Amino acid sequence: MRKILITGANGQLGSELTIELRKLAGNENVIATDISEPDKSQREGLFEKLDVLDKELYKELIRKYKITEIYHLAALLSANAEKNVETAWGLNMNGLLNTLDLARKFEIGKVFWPSSIAVFGPDAHKNRTPQESPCNPTTVYGITKVAGEQWCAYYHRKFGLDVRSIRYPGLIGYKSLPGGGTTDYAVDIYHKAVKGELFNCFLSRDSALPMMYMSDAVKATIDLMNAQADRLTVRTSYNVSAISFTPEEIANSIKKHIPGFSIRYEPDYRQEIAASWPDSIDDSIARRDWDWEPDFSLDKMTMDILRHLPNLIEKTSSME
Repeated sequence: MRKILITGANGQLGSELTIELRKLAGNENVIATDISEPDKSQREGLFEKLDVLDKELYKELIRKYKITEIYHLAALLSANAEKNVETAWGLNMNGLLNTLDLARKFEIGKVFWPSSIAVFGPDAHKNRTPQESPCNPTTVYGITKVAGEQWCAYYHRKFGLDVRSIRYPGLIGYKSLPGGGTTDYAVDIYHKAVKGELFNCFLSRDSALPMMYMSDAVKATIDLMNAQADRLTVRTSYNVSAISFTPEEIANSIKKHIPGFSIRYEPDYRQEIAASWPDSIDDSIARRDWDWEPDFSLDKMTMDILRHLPNLIEKTSSME
């Protein structure tokens, strides 16, 4: 019987991954945790309040629910991490180390931990960045991800812990609000478009970044966790890719459906972060090892979001 614990379950990825895992494993077998209570839409299944830095409480929950898999998503994201350096290092590093240590001691079957394209710095190949490209990040968030990848590989090598990881590009979803990441403009832009508001973009119009629709991110996570262990050749973190685009390109995609949409470019400190990241990613090893294949293009993603987001905004407003 699978018993899954998810940390950071209220976040952008966690909220959607929790829903999908509950469909696959059953509501009673997926325990969502976070440092704060979930919103009303997330209250259907089991939930426990958890600060991943509280190792004793973390241990108690693993024992209580007889956990067999952990999806450790709790972290401070890139833009917020730059403003809270010590907090970011403490949460991102010690939260992961608590997870790995408890997983080893309780013989947890599988652990998932998300890395990011933030591991790459200015010396990485900008176009189709390969799996083994140099990882010399210029941000605190990126530093925690490089260190985290090495800890995951160490626990696998030293203790045989089955840790699996993906270097996510920017993630785009409509079901939750942005969480402090540099690529969050690609989430907020749809909300502004649907509301008929001007969008002030904190990146320049031609800043190309690797991106992925949330449905593909959830699919990639579950596909990797379902893959046969003996096929996996990467124990740091897998490159994955879906689509790459600029703010101007996503704006033009929206204008095909909302011609009156307006955008203004006002680059801030996040532009420097974005400039240090790749324009596109080579994920050929993930495609070879566990048959990764994305489903969504930019226009297909835009159509899906604009079809669902107005109803969600209306529903959320009526609940407030």
